[in-house]
Formats: sequence, C-alpha cells, structure tokens
Amino acid sequence: MDKWLEKDLKYNWHPYTQMKDCGNFPPIMIEKAKGIKLYDNKDNFYYDTISSWWCNVHGHNHPKITAAITKQLKMLDHVLFAGFTHKNAITLAERLVSIAPKDLTRVFFSDNGSTAAETALKISFQYWHNTGRTGKTKFLSLDAGYHGDTVGAMSVGGLNLFNKIFSPLFFRTYKAPSPYCYRCPMGKKRANCALECVKPMENILKEHSNEISAVILEPLVMAAGGMIIYPKEYLAKAAKLAKKYDVHLILDEVATGFGRTGRMFACEHAGVTPDFMCLSKGITSGTLPLGVTMTTEKIYKAFYADHKEKKTFYHGHTYTANPIVCAAALASLDIFEEEKTLNKVKKMSKLLRAGLERFRDLAIVGDVRSIGMIGAIELVKDKKAKEPFSFEERVGFKIYKEGLKKNLILRPLGNIVYLFLPLSVGKKELQYILSNTYQIIASVKK
Repeated sequence: MDKWLEKDLKYNWHPYTQMKDCGNFPPIMIEKAKGIKLYDNKDNFYYDTISSWWCNVHGHNHPKITAAITKQLKMLDHVLFAGFTHKNAITLAERLVSIAPKDLTRVFFSDNGSTAAETALKISFQYWHNTGRTGKTKFLSLDAGYHGDTVGAMSVGGLNLFNKIFSPLFFRTYKAPSPYCYRCPMGKKRANCALECVKPMENILKEHSNEISAVILEPLVMAAGGMIIYPKEYLAKAAKLAKKYDVHLILDEVATGFGRTGRMFACEHAGVTPDFMCLSKGITSGTLPLGVTMTTEKIYKAFYADHKEKKTFYHGHTYTANPIVCAAALASLDIFEEEKTLNKVKKMSKLLRAGLERFRDLAIVGDVRSIGMIGAIELVKDKKAKEPFSFEERVGFKIYKEGLKKNLILRPLGNIVYLFLPLSVGKKELQYILSNTYQIIASVKK
C-alpha cells in the first residue's frame, strides 16, 4: 500500500465511513483538480459528478476565485466579527440581499450548513420568546428531511441509519410525511393527485400551531433523504400554511441554493419568500467553508433593544464572516454574472433530463427524477412492487466501484444513484457521464 495511504489509515477517521472497509478498499489519494475532474496520485482522473459533496459550482480551481483568495490573504486573514467588521462581509451581505427573495434583508454568518440551520432554529425560538409567546418552542419538519449532523439539526431531520443511534439526544419535534411522489405516503399517483400529502402538515399545524415555532423544509429537493424531488405546488402550499397558522418558514437551501435547480434559489420556482433561508456549500463553490442564515427585518427588530431587556442573540462562531472566505463567495457571485451560469444551466438541464429518461427502461430502475443539474435514479429489485434492494446487498456500492473504472464518481445514497453536477459541466462531458452511468447500471443483475 502507498505510504501516504498507510498514514491516512493510521491517523485519520473519515466521515460516513466504516473504517474497517478501508483495508480492502482504501481511500483514493487526490493530488489536484481542474474543472469537473479530480486527479489522483496514479495519474487517473475522475469526473466529479457529485460536486465534491454538492458544493462545487463553477468547477475546481476557478481562476477568479483562486485570485480573490490569494489577494485577500495578503491583506487580512481573520478578525473576530463581534465589535469588528470588514468590507468583504459588508459587500457580501449586500450582494446576498440583492439576489435573495424579497424581505430577506438581514444576514447572519456562520461556517457550514448545519450551523446555518441551527442558527435559524435558535433565532426562531428566541423570536417568540422575545415577543412574549414563550409557548412556541417546537418545530415541524419532514420525516425524510436532512438539515445537518449537529444535535439540533438532527432533531428536525428524519430518523435514519446515520442518526438513529443519537435519537435519545434529540429534542421532540413534529414530523409530517415527505412529499415522495414515487413512494407517495397517501397512495396517490402524481398524474392525478391533489397534493393530499400536505394535509398531514396542515393537521399538525391546526392542532399544535400555538406551540410550534417554525416549519423547516428543503425546498423542492430532499437531498440526503434520497434526492427526493417534489412539486413546487407542495412548497407553495406549505408556505401558505405556515403563514396561516403564524409559524415561521425556514427553507434550507444549503444543497439547493446557487443555481442547482436552475434558479439561484429553489424557492423561486414556487414564488415563496421564507422567514429564514439557510445557505452554504455552493456559496463559495466549495473552496472554503461558509454558512449564512438570512431573515427578515421584522424578526431582526425583535432582538433590537436596550441591553437590559436581554433580547440579544448570544450565538456565534470563531470563523464567522472570515474575510478570505467572504472574498471567495464574492468571486463566485461575480462568476454567475460574468459567465451567465444560470442561462447555461437552463440549456444543460434539458440535456440531462432527456438523457436520464432512457434509464427508465433498465430492469432495476424504478424511478428517474431531475431538476436543474440534479438527477436521481432509484434502483429496485421489483419494478411493480417497488421493492428496494436490502442494505446488505450494497448494490449502490457495486455501482460506485464500477464507476471508478469508468472515471466516474457515482457515490450512492443507499439505492439512489445520483448526479449532482457542477454547473460548469460541458455537453461532451455530460454525454460521457450519462452514457457510462447507463452502461454500468445496465450491467447490474437483479
């Protein structure tokens, strides 16, 4: 084994990984990256079809972002953001407000997706306390949702293989069934349903709105839950229910923000303005960690008071609004404008959708779904019964290993093989990815 890998296995503990498996299937040593390709220490390359955990937007090592980081390094590396500020944070906040849904006028910086979600939960909770409605202490979320791996974020997420062991630590929440069209919780088919799946959410709000602080949702794409893509009409209805029953709407755009769905933010598809919007991942195109929680002036003003009133939001992070990170985010936003990224996504997403359609004919493919540059292929043992493969069969892992032989990173989510492509992907690259993914899945026997 390579000496570097020996040291890796001796000292490192990788996330979401059974380390015992690494003895037989060690991590791949990546040396460099450019565009949508990663290069290992053996001169092999891999198409980064999942954007290095959904964060790479413009391709790796984009020169504009690299230049912005380098320039900022020579000026200011870090400064605490309590009692101090700097131009990059001010400019970035202003830029975010200018492109966000209306009424989102305040920006709270943190450092990743989980903290962006935790911040929204805590602000919502304290808002009701500050305004005298101290009974509103609980949250409503979806049973397949995912909002991060910190305890608060896990509490409002779905219970699954990853977090079940930690469930005794969770605070109690209300859960509504997810709008999973392929496996509809109401037994309907999308072609003739009336979005009955939103009814359970309404029932919970009708009965418990006096104790619910906020509804938290991933707009249109429930990523870690299985790349569940649901109708924009569901999101619109959920937003109306939140307003009707006087609870906050928190939209977790950590995975869906910054062009992933064909719009800058997924909630734009439904014309929805939330009370909170959580951002991370693509905000810096994956170069450096940054989290953002945006909210309204109304919510902000509930904390704006004399010190003796004890309404201050006592929450923060060491790397909040780091100047170098903010420089990377500003450069990323410049690229969206200069390279007309969203216009390109509109064209490429049509090619992705068309290319995925032929997967429906494969023996083990039960469902195909896509939006923007996100595509998902759900594998099943039996199409008619929609029977999933068992965890022990590890069919997704088999496809992952075959993908590497074809220069593809097809890291599965259980029985879901998905593409979460950098927005910079080219037509020929997309054709290669689709063609070889098809061949790999076609070769898998039931």
